[in-house]
Amino acid sequence: MRMLTRLGGPVRHLFFAALALLMAFPFYWMVTSALKTNDEIWRSPPTLWPEVPLWGNFASAWNEAPFARYMGNSIFVAASIVILQIINSGMMAYALTHMKFRLKGLFAGVILFGYMVPSTAVYLPGYLVLSELHLLNSYAGLILSNCVSIFAIFLIRQAFLQVSHELVEAGEVDGASHMRILWTVLVPVTRSSFAVLALITFIDQYNNYFWPMLITKNPDLQLVSAGLRSFFVEGGAYGLQWPLIMAASAFTIAPLLLVFLLAQKTIMQSVNMTAGSSKG
Repeated sequence: MRMLTRLGGPVRHLFFAALALLMAFPFYWMVTSALKTNDEIWRSPPTLWPEVPLWGNFASAWNEAPFARYMGNSIFVAASIVILQIINSGMMAYALTHMKFRLKGLFAGVILFGYMVPSTAVYLPGYLVLSELHLLNSYAGLILSNCVSIFAIFLIRQAFLQVSHELVEAGEVDGASHMRILWTVLVPVTRSSFAVLALITFIDQYNNYFWPMLITKNPDLQLVSAGLRSFFVEGGAYGLQWPLIMAASAFTIAPLLLVFLLAQKTIMQSVNMTAGSSKG
């Protein structure tokens, strides 16, 4: 990196452009493979662009399986979990950083200890709890079982620790409630952390496979990951229709790319605003 700094701006731009192209190449290969025939995909040497683009492969893949339902389920479940995790983590992080109560340190330690527990260790207890509450095979079970995240609490807590407590005290002097201070003072200041949390949580829940498959057996509740696997096994005939599998994989990641672009804009604006404030 020091060498790039010495060489100047144009060389750095070329370097990062080449790096970006390298990172984007798997996506390019997936989309172009969706436009090829099965024989052309396995041709050696490989072709970077199909000889005759078969745009109809996307429509064929879309019609082979109920991908609209798979994607709708994943977007609904992931978006609901994002909203609930933002609310829960924001309130919990505020209590741990800017409120005073007995055993506060012990409570924070218990939460951090929970961060070290692997998620697989709570699958069985979680399944039993959902079974007792009659939430298996339901949207409520998919959402409520993921509405609290130790990682989210830890991330927002670290962000709130960077905010001066004087802002909170000023709000309390003005007579503002804790909820108003949280959502009108702390959240706007740390919105880049919330954007990162929303991005990570949405991607994680959108691609979640094992837990939804464990607690749901109804095909109408299948998420994208389970739907792609079903299509690979059934519609894709164990990989014999690779163009359709690539096409299905391409349009199912479109919501993730859209969310990433939206979150990236918010993160960059927040970083620029923070940098400007620091310089000021």
